[in-house]
Order: sequence, then C-alpha cells, then structure tokens
Amino acid sequence: MGMSVGVLDHFNIRTRKLGETVRFYEDILGLENGDRPNFAFPGAWMYSEGKPVVHLVDISPTDEPQKPDSGVVHHVAFVSRGFAAMKERLKTKGMPFDARQVPGGELWQIFVNDPNGVLIELNYEAAKEQGAESAPAERADDMGRR
Repeated sequence: MGMSVGVLDHFNIRTRKLGETVRFYEDILGLENGDRPNFAFPGAWMYSEGKPVVHLVDISPTDEPQKPDSGVVHHVAFVSRGFAAMKERLKTKGMPFDARQVPGGELWQIFVNDPNGVLIELNYEAAKEQGAESAPAERADDMGRR
C-alpha cells in the first residue's frame, strides 16, 4: 500500500485574544465554537461542517509572548461555498478583505486577516457559485500581506 500524508486536519493558534478570536471565527467566518477536550489550559475549538478545523489556545495566563502574525506560515486556506454571501457578510461587518480571481477564472478567492494577523484564504470554485456573476476582484481595504 502507498503512503499519503492525507488532508489538513486543523490549524492551531496561540493567542492572548481568545474572546476576540472566537468572535472572528464565529461572526465573520461562520464557524461554530464547539466541544473541546478538558485540557489543563483554556482555549476553544472552532468547527466547520462538524469538524474542529481551528484550535485556539489562550496563552494569557502564561509568559509566552504573543506573535504578531502567523510567522513563517503565510496563510491558511479553506475550500468554501457562497462567495457573494461571504463578500456581503464581510462588508456588513466592516472587515477589510481582498477578493480576486485566479488567472484562468476557475477559482475565486477572498483574503481576510483574523485578530492575530493570521491570513485566511477562502477558495470558491467559480463554476459552482450561483448569483456571483460579476468579476470577484474587489478590495475592501489594503490587505498587503499576500
């Protein structure tokens, strides 16, 4: 049998802004704050489609310094649905974002930063998006991190 690394299971963010970060993933991206094992440290697990894809660890009670961004990891990407709805949600919430079309037109993307400076990339298959007939290129603010 061959070997495979498989698909990404989750990513972990160590933060001093736990409440703000939970609100971002709930209110902005639409993830759900769900069940989490009873670890000896505070945190939250954020779920998408029933899977805990973002693990948050609250480092407030420690001396660990808060990193200002995602370090050597440039961004984290999600396969997403509802391009037009997400653009509208981000506008309504006043969140800076950058929407663009990958050359060739088959993939649309939205880039948005979480409260910790982690760049989130949302990918949408153009052919599967209904009601998003206009070109996706739009900048709600200068993201400047890609």
